[in-house]
Amino acid sequence: MTRVLFPAVLAAAALCPAPGAADWPVFRGDPLMTGTGTAKLPDALEERWTFKAKDAVEAAPAVVGDTVYLASLDKHLYAVELATGKEKWKVKLGAMKAAPAVRGDRVFVGNLDGKFFCLNATDGSKVWEFETAGEIMSGANFHGSNVLVGSHDSTLYCLNANGKKVWDVKTDGPVNGSPAVIGDVTFVAGCDSVLHILDAKTGKELGSVDLGGQAAATAAIADNVAYVGTMANTLVAVDVKKKEKLWSFEAPVRQQPFYASAAAGELIVAGSRDKKLYGLDPKTGKKVWEFATKGQVDASPVVVGGKVYGGCLSDDGEFYVLDLKTGKKVQELALDAAVCGSPAVGPDCLIVGTDKGVVYCLGKK
Repeated sequence: MTRVLFPAVLAAAALCPAPGAADWPVFRGDPLMTGTGTAKLPDALEERWTFKAKDAVEAAPAVVGDTVYLASLDKHLYAVELATGKEKWKVKLGAMKAAPAVRGDRVFVGNLDGKFFCLNATDGSKVWEFETAGEIMSGANFHGSNVLVGSHDSTLYCLNANGKKVWDVKTDGPVNGSPAVIGDVTFVAGCDSVLHILDAKTGKELGSVDLGGQAAATAAIADNVAYVGTMANTLVAVDVKKKEKLWSFEAPVRQQPFYASAAAGELIVAGSRDKKLYGLDPKTGKKVWEFATKGQVDASPVVVGGKVYGGCLSDDGEFYVLDLKTGKKVQELALDAAVCGSPAVGPDCLIVGTDKGVVYCLGKK
């Protein structure tokens, strides 16, 4: 699909060179947090390799070049070879649920103690550290040479390349999701039930939209519309130019929260704690299909090449491949445990972690 960007996106791109087309450098793959990839994945996924951490891997990995970056609750950030899963280095930073983000030769990640780190991507050595007053669940994103990250101290921070604060914006509750960035505008939704639209250069609020419920999910943006799930059992679409709500979707029966972040493309694909994945019409919010999973869906699904990929919190670790247009199951894999981690997309594979700390590379052997 064509994505209409604010004109200032070109200036931002000049300041921050784009990653390779096959890279997945931030939580949902791109600055707009769409959760969509352009890789060519095999018709049937196979286990290429596994990597074992000592505790759960709930964060989406980052994939850049020949390296996968993995954050774990075992207090370590790992760098492993994309081709083999062999460990390159690891560094102890504290328990982490936030997705690592990569720009150039730097890796950025926050921990549950509220510390945000900038590391050398080559060896994991610390470049700088910034401390917030709450746990960090938010993955980082970038604007020009600055880095954006949210904290449970009810603040979205903008830091410069040296780790010094450029600006911060207070919200009326913890910031769970990663900030989306389009041109010189950034968006953040949190526990104050509001989507904040901010000037990424200054932090000045350009507008806000009431979501009708607290948000644990990251907003995905496509064609100037933000799609964000709420704890009030709804998925909401917001026109970010007009700064108004377009529609709100709620399951017809047994409504549950949307903790997983949506994938935004031809359809809006969202997972819910009602044990279902949904495909929604992006213009109307009408349900196109639904697929019943064997467990709650907290891990954010991704869309690649006309297929949906996502897991659930069942003990058997079901991981599903669905047809994007119809929602019909194409393949089902049994991983070792509940799939609590959101997938990342490599050049020809997916990387996803489980509750037992096993990270799977799924592609063609």
